[in-house]
Amino acid sequence: MIFLNHCCILDKKNMRKTILFIFLLYLNLGYTQNLKIISDTAIFTNHKSIIKGVQINYTAEVGMQPVWNKDGNVIASLFYTYYTRDNIKNIGNRPIIISFNGGPGSASVWMHMAYTGPRILNVDNEGYPIQPYGFKNNPNSILDEADIVFVNPVNTAYSRMIKDKDGELPDGSIFFGINEDIAYLSNWINTFITRKNRWESPKYIIGESYGGTRVMGLSLSLQENQWMYLNGVILVSPADYKTLRVGGPVSSALNLPYYTASAWYHNMLPKTLQNKDLLEILPEVEDFSINILIPALAKGGFITHEEKMEVSDKMSYYSGLSQKVILQHNLDIPNSFFWKELLRNSTGQTIGRLDSRYLGIDKKEAGNKPDYNAELSSWLHSFTPAINHYIKSELKFKTDTKYNMFGSVRPWNNDNDNTRDDLRSAMAQNPYLRVLNQSGYYDGATTYFNAKYTLSQIDPSGKMKDRLKFKGYRSGHMMYLRNEDLIQSNEDLRIFIRESSTNGKAAKY
Repeated sequence: MIFLNHCCILDKKNMRKTILFIFLLYLNLGYTQNLKIISDTAIFTNHKSIIKGVQINYTAEVGMQPVWNKDGNVIASLFYTYYTRDNIKNIGNRPIIISFNGGPGSASVWMHMAYTGPRILNVDNEGYPIQPYGFKNNPNSILDEADIVFVNPVNTAYSRMIKDKDGELPDGSIFFGINEDIAYLSNWINTFITRKNRWESPKYIIGESYGGTRVMGLSLSLQENQWMYLNGVILVSPADYKTLRVGGPVSSALNLPYYTASAWYHNMLPKTLQNKDLLEILPEVEDFSINILIPALAKGGFITHEEKMEVSDKMSYYSGLSQKVILQHNLDIPNSFFWKELLRNSTGQTIGRLDSRYLGIDKKEAGNKPDYNAELSSWLHSFTPAINHYIKSELKFKTDTKYNMFGSVRPWNNDNDNTRDDLRSAMAQNPYLRVLNQSGYYDGATTYFNAKYTLSQIDPSGKMKDRLKFKGYRSGHMMYLRNEDLIQSNEDLRIFIRESSTNGKAAKY
């Protein structure tokens, strides 16, 4: 009424403008609505890619699949991307790989857009971002060998909790914890495999970083709770919280070979070591760490002065750090200090946490840890615009929901972590099951020797060690960002899939 009364004193021209304004205002209000999460939907698109010189036609399915509670009510919906090769005559012989990243709280973007998927980031050969941001064909994708589904746990990517009929969200504690995460994801996988009619297919799960903890636990949960038996578990730069950052002699000593690798990369080792190839050096450092450094650290303050000086001198030789600094830390060097200290007296730069090839610049050279993670800042440059553009432009999935590269999943319940032994139990009960570990030598977050140690501890009996394989690469946490390692790591996956194929052999000892 206010508008209409005011219009009466306007000339006809202004009246027309006002009426048009009112019309557009109401039109706009008509399109305004609350942001809602669609719990169950799928979009299909057809594509082709050149992989290892051969054209591969494939279908991409992108969508949301619900998570139900015990009463059958939807409590969350997970965003997924599923790639299947076209024209496969017998899908029962076609492997399927279920892919997770880590965090916890990380989307599946990293391996999706840089490792195994059919499209990868527009980056240089070492993995550094270049503009214009975007994506390109991945000529090394394993889609020629296996179908892949990339899964995003609750609060990552577009995955979210769903409100009930009263408008209330479920309690986040039912999702956010080691065992809670494994429980609902194993149920989700069962639904997915059933919907896609993949029960006959050889099945693999791959997890990066915290995803390594996740898939170790899933290996047994899928067997015991879903009656689903796997052919393979793939650990990419895995986090094992039985040793990682727990402190003590073992946890500390396992870091030294990583220090050696990073110092070698930055030319900070003595010439006698620097002139050797990295893979010539690492075995002797690994031997020193297990047989000398762990016992020395275990002695604590009761170590003799002579032994302490001898061990610290050798640590300096292998790490590029001064003996004085090592003694000041009582032989126990934190990773965060190493990232700050290695180049402090040369270039004054810091090195990356997840990939020590990356360099950072702090406000002050003094201090015990870097101001920021140089490598993560670099990666977010390229991953964030690429995944948002790719999903909407090529996969045709439209939503106003924010894509969470990292989502809120705190507090996270780390209690009762038995995932390492879960994997051992799954292997013992399933003679088909094999494990592949892939790690970068320059990863300072989940170090490669920590991963090797985990493999050695999965089966203390040694009776299954021929089913455990380790592969190392000359890069960091996401070793596939470096083109040379992208090629090799995907080829290693192909070999692993072929080696873990049953070829008609019965599952027995």
